[in-house]
This record gives sequence, structure tokens and C-alpha cells, in this order.
Amino acid sequence: MTSYIFPPAPQPSVAVRGTEQRYPVARIFCVGRNYAAHAREMGGDPGREPPFYFTKPASAITASGSTVAYPPGTKDYHYEMELVIAIGAPVFKVTPEVARVAVWGYAAGLDMTRRDLQAEAKKAGRPWDTAKGFDHSAPASELVPVADAGAVFTRRLWLEVNGELRQQSGLDEMVFTVADVIHELSKLYALKAGDLVFMGTPAGVAALQCGDQFRAGVDGLVELGGHIA
Repeated sequence: MTSYIFPPAPQPSVAVRGTEQRYPVARIFCVGRNYAAHAREMGGDPGREPPFYFTKPASAITASGSTVAYPPGTKDYHYEMELVIAIGAPVFKVTPEVARVAVWGYAAGLDMTRRDLQAEAKKAGRPWDTAKGFDHSAPASELVPVADAGAVFTRRLWLEVNGELRQQSGLDEMVFTVADVIHELSKLYALKAGDLVFMGTPAGVAALQCGDQFRAGVDGLVELGGHIA
């Protein structure tokens, strides 16, 4: 029996619709600038740039309905609403056709960002870890298994803050499809069950303040919510 010097941290996990079982989270990958309008609002060129990725720790997962702590070290704390895909099978250097069938389920999630720290990192040519990978930086809804999800990519992604619509976009407006993203990501990592991929955000990102209430989702599929304290 393994003996630890202190109790291990609880396994990060996400609720699964229709069951008491949970999806254990191993890693969180995020796709940058996967909507043309958002790429342009962040100073990029969606027609020329291939997909790029960054990560968050699995411990950043925060359940829907939670109080989300305003993070230290920032004065410009942003939401980024995204579709989340859950990997259900090992994939490494796979074709888009194989990549597509590796998806186990879908959720809605927020890529919380310390935007001022991200801007400083970009300017200095440094990593984005402190801007993206902090506590509570990945609020997520329950997962919906693929078999129960229906036609996902005909639906709308949206986010409201204090009842005001801030972001919305059709999921068919992503620059790179789920199959494209998994195909490219599998060239860099041996993906496995337990990996989540946040698929990028549409235009409309902006700051949150203490006391703000957020509500977000994918039409007819899933919702999440919470408040900033």
C-alpha cells in the first residue's frame, strides 16, 4: 500500500447527466482564437494562423453554481465562454476521422483569464500560465454524453452577465472543427480518456467584477452559472 506524507488532493471531476458517476479530469487543453471575430478583437488573423494551445491544471475545474473567487494579482479579470469536449478514448497522431469518434461528451465552460497578466506575458514573450492556469479558472457544466447530445453544431453558444447578453455565436462558426483540433493536438500529446478540450471563445470577452452573476450555455444542450465574490 502506498504511503503519502499527506493525504492526496481529491480527484478533479465533472458531473455526467443522467448518472451518479463522474468524469475524472486528467488534463485541460484550451484552443486559442478559434472564432474569427475573437481572433480579430485580440489582434490576430484567423485566416493565416494555425490552431495553438495552452493548458490549465485539472484542479481549475469549478462546478456550475459555485461561488468563483475573484483571483489575486489582476485588475482585468475576463470571461471566455466555450464549448468543452471530453475525450473518451486514447488518440495519438490520428486522422480527423478517428479524432471525431474519440469524443465522449460535451459541456459548456468558461476560460477565465487574468487579461492584464496575459498582455504583460505576450509583450515580454513569456508563458501564459499565470494568466490562464489559476484557481477556479475553468468553471464547467455537467457533461452530456455524445449519444444524448444530438446535433451539437447547429446550436448557439451564449453568455449573460447580470442578465445582459455578452457573447453569442453559432458553434458552426468555429475556425477549426472538433476533429481538426483533436487531430492537431494529437500530434503533440498522447490524448486519453479524462482529457478536456476547451474549444475557444467567440467575440465579446470583457471584464467581470465582484458581485457579478454569470449564466451561460449551449442552446438546448446544457447551461452553467455562478457568481463572482
